[in-house]
Amino acid sequence: MTVSTDLSKDSMLKAYRIMKTIREFEERLHIDFGRGDIPGFVHLYAGEEASAAGIMMHLNDNDKIASTHRGHGHCIAKGVDVIGMMKEIYGKKGGSCEGKGGSMHIADIDKGMMGANGILGAGAPLICGAALASKFQNKGGVGVCFVGDGASNQGTFLESLNLAAIWNLPAIFVVENNGYAESTSRDYATAVDSFVDRAAGFGLPGITVDGTDFFAVYEAAGEIIKRARNGGGPALLECKMVRFFGHFEGDAQTYRGAGEVDDIRENSDCIKKIRKAVTSNNLLSEADLNSIDKEVIALIEKAVAEAKAAPLPTSADLLTDVYVKY
Repeated sequence: MTVSTDLSKDSMLKAYRIMKTIREFEERLHIDFGRGDIPGFVHLYAGEEASAAGIMMHLNDNDKIASTHRGHGHCIAKGVDVIGMMKEIYGKKGGSCEGKGGSMHIADIDKGMMGANGILGAGAPLICGAALASKFQNKGGVGVCFVGDGASNQGTFLESLNLAAIWNLPAIFVVENNGYAESTSRDYATAVDSFVDRAAGFGLPGITVDGTDFFAVYEAAGEIIKRARNGGGPALLECKMVRFFGHFEGDAQTYRGAGEVDDIRENSDCIKKIRKAVTSNNLLSEADLNSIDKEVIALIEKAVAEAKAAPLPTSADLLTDVYVKY
């Protein structure tokens, strides 16, 4: 991993904190879901943290993102409150959406998080709308859409690439390629070797990076986001990455090879990689990182405790936040 960025020490600490928070959040959900504490479906982002952190470090609250069913990492990296997220996943009042959305539907408009989404590719048209609004406002805002390699085959995604190109929108399309569309290998279900080829078909620039390398993601994202802010139009970023858990919690993962998960945890862990990069280059110390580890673990414990203690929504809450009031 090459460390060649303009990141200050504080920024590198922030990046590591984001990634570690996502990891601990997801590892804890894996445990608590297995205990039967959490309702609904849960799709974990563990292993993919470098993508969310590397991209979101370039964004602010005015920039909009549209996420996927695997959205916890995007939420945390965009600044959504961790305790509110945990309450939401537990289905409790005080959650990001007052406990009525759950894992796949966390949103926080104040943070520019337009929502996780259980429909594959559905965020792409939303980001075209957000990017169009930013273009008319002329304040330099951008929209970022996340999809997986499976969702990239959806018509909504391809149509959105075309629309963004025609209207020269400040939109970034991120394909988080973890190798599987649910249980189907990317090689089996997708004709092109690189998703950058898809971008070229619509006249968009595209770049592929190692999605387990925070610094590679950070540098590539910085270039295309800056270009979009300056009127250069849309682009596609493919992050080749791995997921540690199954498509959903409870997935038996019989489609994965023997020892595959052990191998990627050992050799493709983005958190191990960033720790090694910053310490071996004397940019951060082990003590710096260990201190963040302790703080993050304490935060997750607090979030779980508050989520378990929070009340459930009542029948009186059924129709709140459903209809727009003018």
